[in-house]
Amino acid sequence: MTKSTGITWAAASARRLERQFLARRARTGTSVADVAAAMLGVHAQVLSAAELSVGLRADGVTRTDVRDALWPTAPLAPPAPAPAPALVKTHGPRGTVHLLPARDLPMWCAALPAIPAGPAAFPTDVRLTGEQAGQVVAAIADALDGTFLTVDELGEEVVARTGPWAGDLVMPAFQTMWPRWRQVLHRAGQCGALSFGPNRGRRVTYTRPPRFTPLPPEEASRLLVRRYLYAYGPATPLHFARWLAAPPGWAKARYAELAAAGEIEEVRFEGAPAWVAAGDTAFPDAPERDELLRGVRLLPYFDAYVVAAQPRELLFPGAAYRRALAGGQAGNFPVLLVDGVAAGVWHQRRRGRRGRRTTVTVEPLARLTARQERELADCVERVGAVLEAAAELVIGEVTVGAHA
Repeated sequence: MTKSTGITWAAASARRLERQFLARRARTGTSVADVAAAMLGVHAQVLSAAELSVGLRADGVTRTDVRDALWPTAPLAPPAPAPAPALVKTHGPRGTVHLLPARDLPMWCAALPAIPAGPAAFPTDVRLTGEQAGQVVAAIADALDGTFLTVDELGEEVVARTGPWAGDLVMPAFQTMWPRWRQVLHRAGQCGALSFGPNRGRRVTYTRPPRFTPLPPEEASRLLVRRYLYAYGPATPLHFARWLAAPPGWAKARYAELAAAGEIEEVRFEGAPAWVAAGDTAFPDAPERDELLRGVRLLPYFDAYVVAAQPRELLFPGAAYRRALAGGQAGNFPVLLVDGVAAGVWHQRRRGRRGRRTTVTVEPLARLTARQERELADCVERVGAVLEAAAELVIGEVTVGAHA
């Protein structure tokens, strides 16, 4: 490792892959919460993709381990309290559903609500007032304490605790109308009043996450910047804003505050200014850098690495930018990484009784070497192990569209 203020894409990528458990998987015994913390959250709009994101980074971890961390099984002896979850499924960065370590909720649930909101999405007669929004969030937290409710059951409890106005069907959604209170559902998740429970059949349930004391918002925001730079630096304020879906001006102000306090420092990254956490300027040299980059990796939908790692045009060079992105947005296709850059897409289709078999179709954008094909076969086998299914590799065209 060499301390440097002139950092190349290859050196930055090698360090990021190592810190993401993508250069070397986490050893057996590493908790799924540790893996999720290293990623700064696991995108979980599709739970199977989140299970893969974690399992592909940690030896021996399967989808069952991830679900047990989310919803621990109650002990057989009724007097004993149910174990606290290590992971919480809730609304995280960008307002999207993520798996977050329960121990990190004091940071997340103070930093996320502190991000300035964008323009109002609904007209005045539909929107909740600030006071009403606070009442709804408090009602959600109270209703979900110690129980699991579907969205309809939760809606009844919210209306009972606030008033009929919360249940007015005023929100256009999917060719129907939703009640007014649902416009702050993601806010309730981001401030720690709500998280997702296990599905009840095909219906989503919600519960309240473990109790915690949020950090002061300013402290939480500064900590989040430092954590982001440790995982994905060097990075600019605009990279941070894009990852978080935050206003660029707000992100620039956070960087300026931390730079003035000596908590982050400026470096040259591919010839342009970027930032790292203060003192975190050691990057791998060749041959260590090349060893960390070398290899074939499969990353699922909206994996944290492809969403957060910037500049995106270097992660998705040439044909990969056109094939593996959707209008410049990362994550809509599962990605094949070869030696640290996107080099194809893939798709897996479950089949057989209870989905015990899966076919993984991989579309490389260039011919793979014999060694790379062997590594790809190992990756596909690992995909099957995480999903607790027998996996078959097919190298060919992926015919499904983005986010299929």
